[in-house]
Amino acid sequence: MNIKDLVMEINKLKASPVAEEISRRMREFEELHEKSDYEWFSELCFCILTSYSSAELGLKIQKELGYENFLRLPLETLCDKLRKGGHRFWEKRANFIVCARNFRNIKEIVTGFSDERKAREWLVRNIKGLGYKEASHFLRNVGYRNVAILDRHVIRVMFEYGLINEVPKTVTRKKYLEFEQKLEKLAEELNLSLGELDLYMWFMKTGKVLK
Repeated sequence: MNIKDLVMEINKLKASPVAEEISRRMREFEELHEKSDYEWFSELCFCILTSYSSAELGLKIQKELGYENFLRLPLETLCDKLRKGGHRFWEKRANFIVCARNFRNIKEIVTGFSDERKAREWLVRNIKGLGYKEASHFLRNVGYRNVAILDRHVIRVMFEYGLINEVPKTVTRKKYLEFEQKLEKLAEELNLSLGELDLYMWFMKTGKVLK
């Protein structure tokens, strides 16, 4: 399989009911962009929880706790909630969330940057538990369209269709930006944003359209 095959597959999905589901999800992200720091902080915690876990589990815990508990629960109680919620790395993730409380005005901080790439660099440097993938995931979920979320599903699709030569064991900053540039070209050809392209590629591997 090659890039032309990938373009063909995504164009088929664009002509299917999946396209409306993805459009609806993107509208939800745009709506979240207009909400308060509290909702943004909850989304930040969701993305912290998805690292070395799954979007499904992160979403389940986010719904159970909500931003008030993310912001106010004592560390020990938060650890217990994450453990009972089924997170493998409950202690470390709870610590990351408590540290993130120093940036509870996260919307104010992020919207102060001139573009999402600069905001992403700040997030990676300052929020414990966020790498480039998680920071990109957060930005996409609060309404920024032009960052790539290079999780294992998307990287696998890139490999299978010849965009990359191998699936790396670790994705360095240099590698992340290199892969993102490849997806930018693909997104342009498909007339999609990177955020939309991610959802199509994720669907190809999982059959789901999650946030």
